[in-house]
Amino acid sequence: MALNLAADVLTLKTKHPFVIARGGDDETRVVWVRLSDGDGLEGWGEADPSRYYGETADTVLATLKRLEPHLPTDPFDLDASEAKFAQVVPKNGAARAALSAALHDLVGKRLDQPVWRLWGLDPARAPRSSFTIGLDTAEKMRQKVLEASSYPILKIKLGTERDEAILRTVRDATDKPLRVDANAGWTRERALQMLPVLKEYGVEFVEQPLRPDDLEGLAALRRCGILPIVGDESCLVAADIPRLSGIVDGINIKLAKCGSLREALRMIATARAHGMLVMVGCMIETSLGITAAAHFTPLVDAADLDGAALTANDPFTGATIAGGQIRLPTGPGLGVRRRSDHAGNG
Repeated sequence: MALNLAADVLTLKTKHPFVIARGGDDETRVVWVRLSDGDGLEGWGEADPSRYYGETADTVLATLKRLEPHLPTDPFDLDASEAKFAQVVPKNGAARAALSAALHDLVGKRLDQPVWRLWGLDPARAPRSSFTIGLDTAEKMRQKVLEASSYPILKIKLGTERDEAILRTVRDATDKPLRVDANAGWTRERALQMLPVLKEYGVEFVEQPLRPDDLEGLAALRRCGILPIVGDESCLVAADIPRLSGIVDGINIKLAKCGSLREALRMIATARAHGMLVMVGCMIETSLGITAAAHFTPLVDAADLDGAALTANDPFTGATIAGGQIRLPTGPGLGVRRRSDHAGNG
């Protein structure tokens, strides 16, 4: 039986303007995807497009139209479906990830089991999530640190001229472990200068200090042995990982980059084979997008799944983060539901 596809754009407002080294905004448009099977079951997924990777809500809608004729008649045909989607649109990871999540959700609902259970995972093994402090004034950053009081780990966005001042502001406000994401904002010289400073401020590791294609520079930073280096923009899919072996210490998986849940699992296996640290990250997303990524957190070392917590109007409930601890839903499929106060909104 053919699956029916429906998609709606949701506009998420962030609690604060969310700014990183490349710029920022206080609104994000994501796409809520639904696949219905004719038996009254509906699989849900979310596309969280990033302009950095050439995607917007509008390109997602256009891509879904292109992929609609290639939807499987049998939702259990996950591997072939995802391979076909990637063949038809090799880029457009966010759009493909939404269909992948919706198919997995539908399969779980058909079997009346959570996706994590179908994968044989133990939700208790999920790591604690960090909470991201975006670039802002010193006063606002202190306020954000206070608002994140229930999170045990903070992730600080850097890549500016005032990075030391930002670190000082955050460190004066909290003694929690810190992680840093420079979003490819440093030169090699600047990064070499910053690494000892980060270490001094109790930073655990640094994400993407240099531009994605500067593998030689990343390797030089890693050779310093000061802090673990994690590749984010340098690592989109599993095939990127072997060439990063020995260049970075770990990788950051995002569904919007890799394009599917099965590809995320392949990335974890490939990174493990190369002895790398594995983290999962997110964009600004609803709980639907976050929950899809949260399902494989029992397999990773570090998580940064605060995308829904940064929004002021999340229309879904799913995975929760209590005291930083990721808790997976026990309902079938992804276990995501509409919030009752959003039930009437399209």
